[in-house]
Parts: sequence; C-alpha cells; structure tokens
Amino acid sequence: MTDIQASQSPESAGSSAGSEDRTMAIVVYGLYLAALLSCGLAGIAGVIVAYIKRQDARGGIWASHFDNQIETFWIWLVLVVAGGLTAWVLGLGLLVIGFAFVWFLYRTIKGLLRALENKAYL
Repeated sequence: MTDIQASQSPESAGSSAGSEDRTMAIVVYGLYLAALLSCGLAGIAGVIVAYIKRQDARGGIWASHFDNQIETFWIWLVLVVAGGLTAWVLGLGLLVIGFAFVWFLYRTIKGLLRALENKAYL
C-alpha cells in the first residue's frame, strides 16, 4: 500500500511534468536547428511551442530554456531583418546576417547541451 502511495506523490507528478518540459525544450532546440535549413520556418514553429510551454514550466529549470528560446528567436529575427535591409551598404548587412547565424547557432547548441545535461540554461 505504501508503494502505491509513494508512486502517486506530488513529487512524482512534478517530475513527470519536468520530464515533459525537458522533452519540449529539446524539441524546440531541434526545430531551431532545422530552421537553419528551412529558411527560418521551423524556427517559427519552435518559438510558438516555447511560448505555449513557458507558462507550464514557470518556477522550474526549464523556464530558463523557454525564455532563452524566445529571446534567441526574436533577437535573431531582428538581426536578420536589419542585415537584409543594410546589405546594400558595402555588404555590411551580410556581416550582420553572418553574425546572427553564428549567434543563433551558439545559443541553440549551448541550450541543447544544457537541456541534455538536465541543467538550467543560465
């Protein structure tokens, strides 16, 4: 009887939710990596998932991952648009787009590695 009660404790329910949040964080990082090959389209799906899951993860380590994913997407988008608009200025925009690509890749890979290690993004 005590084994059944122990398996249904709030702590075990919380770990199940944490496991789901971890999985979704990893899925979003995967979508972000796919965005590099799909001209950003998979990234749009990823940021939507991150917005949806962020509230569920509040107070846990996975909230930092969803916050990172949302911030990374929007900064990347602003940099790519700014780069596109300034590409005609001595190729300056191409440097901005290149920087945005490397920065997006860095934040995505760092987050993915931290998620696989069960650690907060920070």
